[in-house]
Amino acid sequence: MKSLLVLGGARSGKSRHAQGRVEALPGSLAFIATAQSFDAEMEARIQKHRADRSDRWHTIEAPFALADSIRAAATDHDAILVDCLTLWLSNCLLADHDLDTASEALQAAIAACPVPIALVANEVGLGIVPENALARRFRDEAGRLNQAVANAVEEAVFIAAGLPVTLKPARKQGRADANPAPCSMR
Repeated sequence: MKSLLVLGGARSGKSRHAQGRVEALPGSLAFIATAQSFDAEMEARIQKHRADRSDRWHTIEAPFALADSIRAAATDHDAILVDCLTLWLSNCLLADHDLDTASEALQAAIAACPVPIALVANEVGLGIVPENALARRFRDEAGRLNQAVANAVEEAVFIAAGLPVTLKPARKQGRADANPAPCSMR
């Protein structure tokens, strides 16, 4: 595994799948957490995720500086798990960050990452159209981010009901299989 995107809905098993893939690798592991604890329920979720990880994991909190955190983690660890891109996007959107610039920096960090990296994201575009402008913008930006990251990684998997469905298979060493051209981001 060089770079992997794991997509899925809420409680689909995407984080568990990504964590298992990274834990199968040798060495020191970095968990880049994008969640922020604003209430007791979210704090309980964060603590449960931490309890599910062994002592091999070093947690790095990166609610905003994700590209920088990936670069830094790659210098001290043998593999990285980012969980999750959707929360990171939400943080950036609500803080009024330039999403195009942040996405481009993320894509560059993934491409330059010298160690295996797995990234987790929610697929939020399968439901109804949200009733308010902010929710519609979030849905649209999440779709664009997922497309961009899927294009940047070597492998992409969709998780439904705990079962992985390969969207973009990892290429075998020495094969020159071309990936399909990505859809337009805008």
